[in-house]
Amino acid sequence: MNETANLNQENKAKRKIFSFSGRGQNKSLFRSDEEIIHPFWVIVSKEVSDHVKSWKFNILFGIIVLTCLGSLYTALTNISDAIKPNDPAGSFIFLKLFTVSDGSLPSFIVFISFLGPLLGISLGFDAINSEHNKGTLARIMAQPIHRDYLLNAKFVAALIVISVMFFALGFLVMGLGLIRIGIPPTPEEFLRIISFILISILYVAFWLNLSILFSVQFRQAATSALASIAVWLFFSIFYSLIVNLIVKVTAPPEFAPAHVVLNYQKFILSLLRLVPSQLFDDATTILLMPSVRSLGPLTMEQVQGTIPSPLPLGQSLLIVWPQLTGLLAATIACFAISYRSFMRREIRSR
Repeated sequence: MNETANLNQENKAKRKIFSFSGRGQNKSLFRSDEEIIHPFWVIVSKEVSDHVKSWKFNILFGIIVLTCLGSLYTALTNISDAIKPNDPAGSFIFLKLFTVSDGSLPSFIVFISFLGPLLGISLGFDAINSEHNKGTLARIMAQPIHRDYLLNAKFVAALIVISVMFFALGFLVMGLGLIRIGIPPTPEEFLRIISFILISILYVAFWLNLSILFSVQFRQAATSALASIAVWLFFSIFYSLIVNLIVKVTAPPEFAPAHVVLNYQKFILSLLRLVPSQLFDDATTILLMPSVRSLGPLTMEQVQGTIPSPLPLGQSLLIVWPQLTGLLAATIACFAISYRSFMRREIRSR
């Protein structure tokens, strides 16, 4: 009897006790008598661990780090030439680390604009269909876990990985720039860089949600990956070609009135801003180049009397607020569609 009692105590000490309750109550996962973990965060931690250990993420992360370090080296070697005596933004030296390029390599923001979508697609294209193909989706849903926990945890885990990665890259650039230049960034420069990092996370989050949407819609991971890449290629290459054709067809006459030309330019800009990458480029240009005062055409009456000085951070954020709203709306729309499709989907294996 004593041996049986001791064995039961040892097994009880080693065993994890899982306890779930209904929606609206304390839904908790008990790993020990002292530690309580919500089941949602258990799934998030598992997904974060899978992302960090996956080869696809490590390969793409290495490519992004190498390209960003290359662009940083180019910026540091050409930063003295980029600072001009009459430049209104000449005091914002740290911001030039993200924008300066000598033509041999693109700048930091160009690399983020190009490789960021690939990062989001790689983290989300097999989020749901891989679980279904491996037969683990039905097993997970057989547990007392709400269905939306899985989809929300997939998105949150990938967003955590993306956020940590971008903040690490941003602080790495600032740290190496501080060592090389020897001048710390001003508070406004620091806030502008943090704002740029947050916008970059939002930009990649759109592509992450788009790939998760295709992962919910298509059963095969290869199909969802190809669909996501096709959308990315269309917006990156073919959409600009279509806009150029529209420009040639609808261009006003050479001696058209000024208001006709102005409206035409605004129309073309509106077409270009349907692309997420254009919204990202506009927002980062205003934030990292304080001397840029407008994203659209200006009349002579608007330009006359203006003082060539950098804008404060608050004014820059007001200018890019439509771009931020557009990116956020597109991200929420993709997530809402994928959420509705996943909640209505049959998850039993066939």
